[in-house]
Amino acid sequence: MASPVGEDNWVDYVDHQLREATDLDARVRVIESFNDAVLAEPGSIKVWMAYCEYFWSLYNDCQPVSDAGWSPDEQELGRAMFTIDAALNLWQRGYEAVQYRLSDSNELWDRWISLEMELLRRTVTEAGVRRITQLFRNRLTVPHATWDRTSQMFSNFLSEYNRQAYESEMEQITRSAKNAKRLYALRDPFETKLSLAVKSGTTAAVRAEMLEYIDWEIKQHKGKRDALDNFKICLGLFSRALTGVLASDDTTWLNFITLVSTSQSDLKAGRARISANLVPNMLDVLRRAVHHIPWSGPVWARYILAAEEAVLTFADVERIKHAATNSPQLDRDGMTGVLDMYSAWCGYLKRTAMNPKASEEAVDVAEVGLSSALEDVKHWGQRKYGENYQGDPDYRLEKILIQFLTEKKEDIEGARAIWQELSQIPLHANSYDFWLNWYLWEMVVFTAHRAKLRSPTPNTQAQGLLVPSLATRVFTRALKVRTLDWPERILQVYLKHCNDYELAETLREAHDTIYKTRKGVEKRREREAWQAAEAAQQAAAAQEQAAPVDNSEDVPMTDASGSTSPGSKRKREPTPAEDDAANKRPRSETNGEDVKRDREHNTVFLWNLPADATQTKIKQFFREYGHINNIDLKKGNDDAVALVEFRHSDDARAALIRDGKPFGERIIQVTPAIDCTLFVTNYPPDADEEYLRNLFKHHGEIHSIRFPSLKENAKRRFCYLTFRERASAEAALKLDGKALGGRCKLVVKISDPAHKQHRQGAQEEDRELHVLNIPRSMKEDEVEGHFGKAGKVASVRIPYPGTAFVVMQTKEEAQEAIKLLDKAMFGQNPIKVELSMPRGMKKKTATTWGADGADAGSPGSAAPTSTEPTTSSGAFKDRKVVILGIPDTMNEARVGNLLKPAGEFVKLTLHTRHGGAIVEYRDAASAGKAGLVIDGLEVEAGGGSSQKLRVGTTEELFQSKGEKKVAGSDVSAKAEPEKQQRKKLTAAQLMPPPPTINRPQVLGRSKPKMGMGAPGLGVRANGTAQAGPAPGGGGGQKKSNADFRSLFLVGGNSGGGGEGGGKVEGKKAEENGSKE
Repeated sequence: MASPVGEDNWVDYVDHQLREATDLDARVRVIESFNDAVLAEPGSIKVWMAYCEYFWSLYNDCQPVSDAGWSPDEQELGRAMFTIDAALNLWQRGYEAVQYRLSDSNELWDRWISLEMELLRRTVTEAGVRRITQLFRNRLTVPHATWDRTSQMFSNFLSEYNRQAYESEMEQITRSAKNAKRLYALRDPFETKLSLAVKSGTTAAVRAEMLEYIDWEIKQHKGKRDALDNFKICLGLFSRALTGVLASDDTTWLNFITLVSTSQSDLKAGRARISANLVPNMLDVLRRAVHHIPWSGPVWARYILAAEEAVLTFADVERIKHAATNSPQLDRDGMTGVLDMYSAWCGYLKRTAMNPKASEEAVDVAEVGLSSALEDVKHWGQRKYGENYQGDPDYRLEKILIQFLTEKKEDIEGARAIWQELSQIPLHANSYDFWLNWYLWEMVVFTAHRAKLRSPTPNTQAQGLLVPSLATRVFTRALKVRTLDWPERILQVYLKHCNDYELAETLREAHDTIYKTRKGVEKRREREAWQAAEAAQQAAAAQEQAAPVDNSEDVPMTDASGSTSPGSKRKREPTPAEDDAANKRPRSETNGEDVKRDREHNTVFLWNLPADATQTKIKQFFREYGHINNIDLKKGNDDAVALVEFRHSDDARAALIRDGKPFGERIIQVTPAIDCTLFVTNYPPDADEEYLRNLFKHHGEIHSIRFPSLKENAKRRFCYLTFRERASAEAALKLDGKALGGRCKLVVKISDPAHKQHRQGAQEEDRELHVLNIPRSMKEDEVEGHFGKAGKVASVRIPYPGTAFVVMQTKEEAQEAIKLLDKAMFGQNPIKVELSMPRGMKKKTATTWGADGADAGSPGSAAPTSTEPTTSSGAFKDRKVVILGIPDTMNEARVGNLLKPAGEFVKLTLHTRHGGAIVEYRDAASAGKAGLVIDGLEVEAGGGSSQKLRVGTTEELFQSKGEKKVAGSDVSAKAEPEKQQRKKLTAAQLMPPPPTINRPQVLGRSKPKMGMGAPGLGVRANGTAQAGPAPGGGGGQKKSNADFRSLFLVGGNSGGGGEGGGKVEGKKAEENGSKE
């Protein structure tokens, strides 16, 4: 019978054995099955709980007072096997295996400690009290969800059994558990989201939250801080994932395998900050992995490689290979898994045979094994796909066999026959890479065997030179293939080869061949470019006909029921003469019909770029096709994809001609990015890039998410989400109208600025005037009569006393009203007349957010909007934390959620224009702790990048200019360094001070000295002037009324002449300032 897979199957399997166990031998077999289960699922809390509970029941059943029905002989044997020490040790083993499962390890711990305390109650001993005390100490230094409950249990235990040491023990545990509580606080948001997903009963939601949690935890493991604890917690999280919803997830298993492999490499290199006994055994991990995901070729390949590295016998490695081929699921995802596994197996055979110490038997086994592996894969592919199967695109197995025959067997003709056989397959014949590899092999063979052939003497004629004619023949065969993907590269290498090695006659023939072939290639490229341009034009025409309207302005947030969100701005009521359309426009919109930036129609995708591609190389690639506004380059392990934005749509269409052209060593694809970008709004205020990626990831691969800058309008809440496929964007439109969290109804549209609805109204037409300081008793008809001097008034509205909005009939009349009436008297008041500006254009440099999540700056909020409280400035300084380096795309809700793990705060004031925030806490201690957590915290900066927050001062915050966007690239420059933020010295400050002049007394009265020797100025040692203490003790700060009064009193007293008088006056000024 095959072994069970998964914790539930193991528990069911052992439970079935347990019910049939009626004698001691059967019970021992159950224990052996449990041992197998914990080896297969070492981090499963279900398996360990079942194992420990069963063993504990056997301990109780074999006692003389038990009524389980055991015979006396069985009880006697059982007492020798199932002892109390063995039972408690098993509980301890189980706890140590699952203790870093933060959410549910308490299940096993609570049961274990209850049994320990039950035994202590039966017989209270000092050793027993010490044992349980130590168990509690160890448990409380491990982060877990029920830490408070465990602490209360410890408190109750001390009160009952060790009251005299209560205070010292609790004080000690409070100090030693600080780190555990801090580590759990950092993970609490993820645990909360995961718990909510579990309660929802949606498997997809649980998977998404767990994957997000794992990605974050892996990043923590890479850091230097808390390396040991982070590694243990990371292993505990993988235990939860791989015994739960992700037990059959390829990516999670590969992440875990990579973590273990990297840790082992670090240990060998001496870079690890963890002990070797903590790292799981690689073979055990891979054995478990192939049971859970038997269709994964990369995992089978790693299993074979790990077995080779562990120096297992040939029979053991072959057993792994046979287990893979016997698995009916190996080709579940096509031939990829089969090829990955066979590549690893053939690589093992080749390395074994090519070892200088290899036996003849090993060489023979490799020769037979490599040939049979090729046949097996060929038959497997034909059985699955029929005659359409053309083999491995990378011909990995054939390369291994060619290397073996060339280097080990020296069978050159046999190896060449494999190349020739491959060249008959269109999959390889159409690839320039195949022909270049064949050519390089021929050159290696030629060079290696050149010395064995007869070398020419100095008098030998040119016709007698040794030339690599077989390598030359590779090129002539390649150029006969009409469908070759990159013939230009073959032509280039062909000519260079003939110049370097061939005779004159062959070189002349090569020139002829290259000339004729190049003409044909040029015609082919022109035909392909025309076809690509036609396809792009058809796509653009279809887009113009079917494009939906894109409301890419700031829209009011609506909840799921359709009502306006409480946090959104309440628009002012329109005047009677205005259109019904909303009268708010973006800051960038001008009065004229300016050309808008149209990213959606001016961008193209570049596929199959090399991994070392850069933005500079991409610009050079398109240098003849127009100006590039922006390049969004995303790099993978082996390749890269770029989204390139041109200035004009014509440039983007012309760039499609570059499709199929070489970029370095690769042929790239250029496709239009039309209809790939979505305009998304009305999502929750605290939604970040990860939230949106998880929301849309099931519809296709997301290339990028672009948030707007909040520097000019902190209330903006929309983004542009770009998919890599048009079909994915269309599929994601299904989310339009989806209710999120019961408050927001998501808006998802295809982004198209050309179809954006422009807002109209008096304000947009510059006909509305904003009038300030009108007499508070004035009525609307009086205001209308006053402005009638400049033209016809369409409407007047007085929202509150002293302020009016006047709409003129035309724009010219509005300008005339400003010219005539601005600063003119109206009644007894001088009034101010200006054009009315939309609220979105009013610069709001800071927004305030309360600890409860409410926007303190919203209309309905009672919280003050000032950044400094009215309490003592010294007390506030101790309670505040100034954060620098916040991206300008983060709103106050996202920043608030980011800071919650650092502790509860009273108020957060976000300064988007300066890239920072001021956070107020309840007391200085909370602020200090929060500062330690926040400093160095990584946040998303957009475009898949991240940046670190840092804690600074208020002066640094307001000197900072926040992020700077670099034109033409997707890189955001970070805030200016501290040295650059300092103000430069002026020319006056750099000049040396003038000499001191002692002026004579005027009319016998001594005046205060106001020159360089005055008390208000000081002189540094290097002669540069600097501010000295002011008479009132201000020291360069703003002078108060008391300071000015002191100056006035000093000026009215005479203190003698010369320098002595100046000193006396300075002393009096200080005394007067102190009295004030």
